[in-house]
Amino acid sequence: MPVRRPLAAALTTATLAAGALAAFAGLGPAGAASAADAQTVAASTGGVKIAYYDQWSVYGNAFYPKHLDTRGIAGKLDVINYSFGNIHPTDLTCFEANKAAGDDNNASAGDGAGDSYADYQKSFSAADSVSGVADKWDQPIVGVFNQFKQLKAKYPKLKINISIGGWSYSKYFSDAAKSDASRKKLVASCIKQYIQGDLPVEGGYGGPGSAADIFDGIDIDWEYPGSPDGHLGNHYAPEDKQNFTLLLAEFRKQLDAYGAAHGGKKYLLTAAMPAGQDKIKNIETDKVGQYLDYANVMTYDMHGGWDGDGPTYHQSPLYSGANDPTDVIKPGTQKYSIANAVDSWLDGNAAYGIAGGFPANKLTLGYEFYYRGWKGVPAGSANGLAQAATGPSGARPLSQQPGIAHYKELGGIVDNAATTFWDDQAKASYFYKDGEFFTGLNQKSIQARADYAHSRGLAGAMMYSLLGLDDRTTLLNQIVTAVGSSPSSTPDPTTPPTTPPTTPPTTPPTTPPTTPPTTGCTAAAWDKGGTYTGGTQVSHKGHNWKAKWWTQGEEPGTTGEWGVWQDLGAC
Repeated sequence: MPVRRPLAAALTTATLAAGALAAFAGLGPAGAASAADAQTVAASTGGVKIAYYDQWSVYGNAFYPKHLDTRGIAGKLDVINYSFGNIHPTDLTCFEANKAAGDDNNASAGDGAGDSYADYQKSFSAADSVSGVADKWDQPIVGVFNQFKQLKAKYPKLKINISIGGWSYSKYFSDAAKSDASRKKLVASCIKQYIQGDLPVEGGYGGPGSAADIFDGIDIDWEYPGSPDGHLGNHYAPEDKQNFTLLLAEFRKQLDAYGAAHGGKKYLLTAAMPAGQDKIKNIETDKVGQYLDYANVMTYDMHGGWDGDGPTYHQSPLYSGANDPTDVIKPGTQKYSIANAVDSWLDGNAAYGIAGGFPANKLTLGYEFYYRGWKGVPAGSANGLAQAATGPSGARPLSQQPGIAHYKELGGIVDNAATTFWDDQAKASYFYKDGEFFTGLNQKSIQARADYAHSRGLAGAMMYSLLGLDDRTTLLNQIVTAVGSSPSSTPDPTTPPTTPPTTPPTTPPTTPPTTPPTTGCTAAAWDKGGTYTGGTQVSHKGHNWKAKWWTQGEEPGTTGEWGVWQDLGAC
């Protein structure tokens, strides 16, 4: 994926639904299907819903955690990723600071930056609080962290992760991942600060355990291992590829150990991952899956105003159409598309040295709640698509940056049939009015993306970011419906679907059945030293269990519903 530009302070990324279905083969435009695509049948599919809540939401946009409750958002999500935590430039640890990030064109923009004020020092009034009770001066903490605590009390099944890194704060990942000692130090500091909740005392708030029981896991958003295409000044090295795997292994090890020592809780480990083959090649796709609960592929920002005078194209095409300019804008790079990204993660790409092998049921697709745009675009023969431009679109009052706009700033264009268009090759929607061209999601492209994800047996959706939603949460509702449902048609295996289904089928439950079927103890006994892959069944302590993915040494029944083992019932 090309360089992603920040939105406000930064822009970056975002329970399995019960049941399995016979799914269609996910094919690209005619003649572009791979053999692996054609063999994708009867894949299990998931409806996990992960979304990012940005630290800076509480300022100009006045989008508070309370709105996750009052607008019905929290009840539709499984995981919220709170973005972002930073890595200290000299200590190479997780830390808190009340220091704004600098100009994005500055190589040191994120050095030492953080927003401890938003995290745990900003007081909320009764009107703005999740609980309806005003914060008091003598509380251990206030801020978003305390609001999350109140939100979880209302939604006990909701998980909240702290997301570390992002576009502006990835500079020192390479340094922190470089040695066994530095990896251990970083991971221990992150767990101490966010999971154990030992916040530094600032502004009269914080202290040991003050943020305990707020976060259920850690999300790693390293943009990008081994790549020069991250933020200006980011550190990177060839050994990042192996060190990223080792870093995830260390996070998994320490999170599991902490959970085992604290009531057997299963802590989540997720990661935002690239969608461009030029960056996926720097990740050991065949190894990282064993440590992650979910890899959230950032299937957006493939094209945008940074492409200068164009040609205009989709920021998140499902397939690569004939007028895709990727190889013109960035020579030597495979064309960016969601299908090409998924193929690389699951099946590999020998031309780029990508091994593939990532578990499909741990991979989510990204869904963006914002639009990329250009200005000075002639209509041409396709209403602005693949046309030259004079530059990025004008800044909107909320997104405050050229070339980008929230859904809530473009609703009149996105929801207007006269300004909405469909590219049937890319299976992507775009929007054109008065010389401005915007690219992003609407219901038709959401359904196409979700149907494709079902066809590949993927885990569900990651959404970036909730800040971009309108008051009616239009895009979120559309994604929840599409991702939680099965494909409504089974196309011919040589032809991709041309239109999304008009009536989505009934949404499956978002949590597993509370009473699994009882079966006999016919499976072999679980062996602590054994290695198990997804679908393998074992018996243990009078129950049958099925592995959801690769595992070794994780005892059935000790890690709850988010663990690797699904309880099939008593023998």
